[in-house]
Formats: sequence, C-alpha cells, structure tokens
Amino acid sequence: QAQLVESGGGLVQAGGSLRLSCAASGSIFSIDAMGWYRQAPGKQRELVATITSSGNTIYADDVKGRFRVSRDNAKNTVYLQMNSLKPEDTALYYCNAAMYNRGSWRNYWGQGTQVTVSS
Repeated sequence: QAQLVESGGGLVQAGGSLRLSCAASGSIFSIDAMGWYRQAPGKQRELVATITSSGNTIYADDVKGRFRVSRDNAKNTVYLQMNSLKPEDTALYYCNAAMYNRGSWRNYWGQGTQVTVSS
C-alpha cells in the first residue's frame, strides 16, 4: 500500500518561512507529478505548486516568487519552501502524487499539515 506523509507545518508570523516535506512510501514502482494543494476554511482545495519527475514546475499566481517546490527522486520526497508568508496563506496543506502501485496509476493524497500565519 502506497502512502504520502507530510511534515513541517506550524504557526509562523507574517513574513516568516516554513518548509513542508512529503515522503512517499510503500510498494511504489514509479512516481510522476508531485505537488501541494491547500484548503482554507470555507474554501475549495486549490493548487499551490506541482513538479514533474523531470523538474518542470507550475505555481499558483499568488505564491509565485515566494514559494519554491522541489523534489528528491531518490528519496521519493517533495518539498515546499514557503517564504514571505502572509495570513492569507493560512490553510491545511495537502501533498499529492501520481504513483504507479500494484499495476495501475493512482492519485494519492497525504493527510494534510496545518500552516497558520499570524498577522
């Protein structure tokens, strides 16, 4: 069984930084795109950033220049470096990955890690 486990969330003041990590584990044959989504209270889940296995990235407009997504393919891990955090970045952050497991590609989600930015 494949799974994603996030870490690194917490409480930070506006202007501060946090680094999220997400490690994939289990019977994984291959991983394609990995990324981060977030969901604030009362809002829909939205894309933050994604990165392909070859390193191509996509960012949401409101995090460009402040957040950086990266991955370590040898460790099956994706990271999100968040700088210049704003109160509006407060949300539950979810890791996402397309993984080949037990003969098929599936979309996996982590359990979420809370990021709270105080003003």
